Amino acid sequence: MFVRYAVTGAINTILTLLIIYFTKGIMGINPWLANALGYGAGFVNSFMWNKLWVFRSHRGVMREALQFCIGFAVCYLLQLCVTWTLTAFTPLGSMEFSIAGIAFSGYGLATIIGMGFYTLANFAFNRGVTFRQKTNSSM
Repeated sequence: MFVRYAVTGAINTILTLLIIYFTKGIMGINPWLANALGYGAGFVNSFMWNKLWVFRSHRGVMREALQFCIGFAVCYLLQLCVTWTLTAFTPLGSMEFSIAGIAFSGYGLATIIGMGFYTLANFAFNRGVTFRQKTNSSM
């Protein structure tokens, strides 16, 4: 199950980062709005793949969607706090560097670190709450 979650997470991470970097870097959108847009797209993608492929849940879509929304909100706020804290209170906030001619910023690195926190918290929430498998204990 974790391998499927990791594959889904990798695809989701790439999708989310592409949208964040495209909207911020190319379109010039505010970095916090770009962050929200990236996570919003990732949210829809993640719910479908987690329900159908990772956890293979056959329970009601509406109930799981609501629980998924709650888990997303909690984990997103955790990610946002980590990213903001690293950007506001560490040298990452003013850092800029390039690798092989590609420009990076401390904000970008803080975003990736925040995504790590999001990923671990979100897996735990979805496994334990949203897509929890019912156990049948018959005597």
